[in-house]
Amino acid sequence: MKKWFFIAIWTCLSLQQKSWSQIISAEKIEAMTDEKFVESAFNLRQFLTLPNDGNYPEQIATNLAWCDSVFSSLKFKTQTIKTDGAPLLFAEKVYHKNRKSVLFYLQIDGQPVDTTKWFQPNPFIPVLKEKKGSNWEVIDFNKLNVTIDPDWRIFARSSSDSKGPAMTLISALQILQSKKIKPEYNIKVIMDFQEELGSPDLPKAVTKNRELLDAEMLFIMDGTRHLSNLPTLTYGARGIATATIKIFGPKYGLHSGQYGNFAPNPVFEASRLIASMKDEHGKVTIPGFYNGVQLTESDKRSLAAIPENLDSTLVNLGIAVQDEVAPTYQEALQYPSLNIRGIKSAWVEKEVRTIIPSEVIIEIDMRLVPETPGERQVELLKKHIENFGYHLVGSVPSNEERATYSKLASFNYRLGSQPFRTDMDSAIGLFLNSALNKVFGNNIVNMRTTGGSQPMAPFIKTLEIPAVSIRIPNPDNAIHGPNENLRLGNFKEGIMSCLAILTEKLK
Repeated sequence: MKKWFFIAIWTCLSLQQKSWSQIISAEKIEAMTDEKFVESAFNLRQFLTLPNDGNYPEQIATNLAWCDSVFSSLKFKTQTIKTDGAPLLFAEKVYHKNRKSVLFYLQIDGQPVDTTKWFQPNPFIPVLKEKKGSNWEVIDFNKLNVTIDPDWRIFARSSSDSKGPAMTLISALQILQSKKIKPEYNIKVIMDFQEELGSPDLPKAVTKNRELLDAEMLFIMDGTRHLSNLPTLTYGARGIATATIKIFGPKYGLHSGQYGNFAPNPVFEASRLIASMKDEHGKVTIPGFYNGVQLTESDKRSLAAIPENLDSTLVNLGIAVQDEVAPTYQEALQYPSLNIRGIKSAWVEKEVRTIIPSEVIIEIDMRLVPETPGERQVELLKKHIENFGYHLVGSVPSNEERATYSKLASFNYRLGSQPFRTDMDSAIGLFLNSALNKVFGNNIVNMRTTGGSQPMAPFIKTLEIPAVSIRIPNPDNAIHGPNENLRLGNFKEGIMSCLAILTEKLK
């Protein structure tokens, strides 16, 4: 009799666990989010006070300790994965012995800051702002205890990229814990503290810890939503390669009065080289740069289905015309790009001087797609520079080289994240759409790829699992720049998204 009694109890509990995804309706998910939203916002504010530039080990250590404490409080088993450089943090919780695991990727580091360009005293002292007219005005953070406007925004470094998205997952897990609700599958989390530096030690770490990280699929909590600001799933990301070109002029800066009309100015030489890389329509002119990229009619139909208005996009960006690489914004993202991300020579503004500069530094980034590997693109760029008449030197040209070659330059490069692309009709896409449909209906954007880069290739290739990015921040969040921000409405919908995903049955 006792045996049958315990079997009955076990069966009831099993059925109860399996039915959570059906029990938790959209209304229940929103109600749970609202109940804990103010607490979640204040937790995010506290997280954002921690400086997180991946160049500084002490900042990495502080953020790692904070994350370790938070996941430990959620009863996750945590461990630090040591690498040749910055460590990674891994957390795992087995909710069901015989169920599959999902791996979540969280980016914890952020871009460097120039405090003089922020409209607040410190980018690491988060402020809440309300838009009045065309200006954003600071309001008391404690006002959240009284009322919440979804259009208010939290301004701080990494509010959108990507501590805000990380906190939506953490908040969802905290909500489920407080309600004694188990996620439908087991959860693994990997936290990266040098994503903005290209995650240089991640590939080797994934290879060494393959069994530890093994999972059914990978969810990436990073990236900005589509321009419509609808909940967005992105199935790929472009890779990145960077290059530094230094154009050499005279040995040292020369007086422009004494040597103007005699000593060539390297800025003019650099401008001619830069101009040779693209035509007036914005297309890269380096031979072979786009080779291999082909969009099928099916691809084009999928891209055209994404809700976009070209005129509105131009107005929002403040530009009159677009580059003519492709007819639409979405199609343009499917091609590799070449960008001048910085130029430096001599001095400007109050420090300007009447000199002929001794050198010009050109910083380039190239975004990659799966059909255009970084090694190839870098070699094409280097060959283009050489074909333009430049003799490339290792560092500083010798006197002999200066006397022999009229065009001198150095060329250094770095390969960053590799591109990836997941099939939109795969099991991971169907799973995520099913979860988000539960909350947002059909108001979901599925994007083939994003323009930015994410270090996911090591997971996809080594673990042989699919990956999709769950996009949360508002598209106008000033990502990577001064005055980065996160809209409260997006933060709330991010928590709701995570709750829906965590309580969706994984077959």
